[in-house]
Amino acid sequence: MTLWEYNLRMRAYRLRMVDKEYELHLAAWVDREVNAKRKSGKNGAKYIYAKWDQFFDYEKREAEILDEAQDEKPISIAEKLREYERKKKDGQL
Repeated sequence: MTLWEYNLRMRAYRLRMVDKEYELHLAAWVDREVNAKRKSGKNGAKYIYAKWDQFFDYEKREAEILDEAQDEKPISIAEKLREYERKKKDGQL
């Protein structure tokens, strides 16, 4: 497996984790809706999150992961060889 393939698989894994986070947050949202009928005080309870997107922004989480991948610059074998030779010359290896 090449480094590029590994990075692609890791990005896919992280995207699957975002989907799992989404499912957990959705379950919590539904649970909140079920319990929304309880009243406390004079005016009743008010929730912090009025909208789903305030609770969990799926697009934002997805974009964070995809932006990470765009920041990564592929390194050519020639660049790796030059870096290796430089470190070897400097005694870092």
